[in-house]
Amino acid sequence: MGRKKNFDRALAGTILMLAWPTIIEQALQTVVMYVDSAMVGRISAEASAAVGITATVGWLLNAIFFAAGVGCLACISRAVGAGDERTAKVASVQSVILTLILGVSVGLVAMAVSGPLPGWLGAEPDIQKDASAYFFIAFLPMLFRAAVIIFGSVLRATGDMRTPMLVNAGMNGINIVLNYLFIYETRPVSLFGFSFTAWGAGLGVAGAAIATAISFVIGGVVMTLALWRSQRGVSPAGERIRIDRPIMATCVRIGLPNAMERATVNLGQIVFTMLVARLGTIAVAAHTIALTAEEAFFVPALGFQAAATTLSGQTLGEGNERKLDDLIHLAVKITVAISTVTGLLLFIFPNVMMALFTIDPQVIAQGTSVLRIVSVSEPFLGATFVLEGVFNGVGDTKAPFVIATLTTWGIRILFTHICVNFLGMGLNAVWVCMVADVIVKCIVMFWRYRSGGYKRGLVFERPLCREEARA
Repeated sequence: MGRKKNFDRALAGTILMLAWPTIIEQALQTVVMYVDSAMVGRISAEASAAVGITATVGWLLNAIFFAAGVGCLACISRAVGAGDERTAKVASVQSVILTLILGVSVGLVAMAVSGPLPGWLGAEPDIQKDASAYFFIAFLPMLFRAAVIIFGSVLRATGDMRTPMLVNAGMNGINIVLNYLFIYETRPVSLFGFSFTAWGAGLGVAGAAIATAISFVIGGVVMTLALWRSQRGVSPAGERIRIDRPIMATCVRIGLPNAMERATVNLGQIVFTMLVARLGTIAVAAHTIALTAEEAFFVPALGFQAAATTLSGQTLGEGNERKLDDLIHLAVKITVAISTVTGLLLFIFPNVMMALFTIDPQVIAQGTSVLRIVSVSEPFLGATFVLEGVFNGVGDTKAPFVIATLTTWGIRILFTHICVNFLGMGLNAVWVCMVADVIVKCIVMFWRYRSGGYKRGLVFERPLCREEARA
């Protein structure tokens, strides 16, 4: 019995050790989003809406890269757990090929739709031009976005959470500085008792997009160099960049359902945004800013999700089923406890959060109300993140796809459509539908975990990815 307690303590330490760099990374990204939103929000509610209206499409495009990263991570982490360095290295080469193919092709699609996109999403005419410009510029360096996301997943698969954290931290710092220079006009500034004239390009919304684009170019280059110089057995240096069919098939087989899940959810979010757009510019601004404000409160859950994904894949590679069970139990318990605290803080201080991003009293009032509504769902969201991370880590990506599709479209979209178009209800009702989606999804994911459904087809005694792909 004492041995079990010591093992749990050691495993909890491992989870925390892997989670904290991702928590810091996500926290820094959230700070940048906060600064970005606050800077744009100081211009006008219309500027906030112009940036926010295409956000869901950006998530959809990024989701393709995240899904590719999941496929590579699951394969590499399993190989690392099994001590199969050759498979890990070949899988890393496949990640390079996926980055090139997806980065170029998705980038071309983004450029093609940037013009009419805001109109398709139901944006009001006065913000469509700025929204199109923002989307085009921010997503122009799509290949570099792909490198940041996919290569970051490869490094995390080895347990290296620190390098992606540092790269993203650098990107965030660059983004903030460039925002300051590009968004505002040249102006007098007082700092620590000193007064001086600060140069500014005065580009507004377009300036925010340029800052984002430059930061991703730099981040993509640095993340690529970090992968090539990695000392953890996944560097593609010296390898021929060619497709290995069995390994690529494994990456795609695991990543494709995840891509479909993310696409389904993000398409749902696009429809969701279109429904919100019918409530007017103030509602869109409040909705967009509230979503940004909420992100800080589930950052810890994202860290534990990343740790659970890496550890579950490595544990499967080790062939240790008992450790996998203990891992899930601990990760869910820790995450729910922390998410309960963050949810309580969100409930108490929603007006403070909204006031960080805008001075418009109508936007603040609507955003404060919906943040209190969503605060009750934070523990459910945290548990869902961890369970989904575990399922992705062991390669069980089909079930999360089915669950997400049913809850997103059968609850969030359906009932939002009814509330907005038939009952004439406002933003509060929309967010209640979103909370219902989160809670039901958590319950179904937890049922799959408790029933052991995610283990079906897993073979703990035969861990090597290459052999599995050839079977």
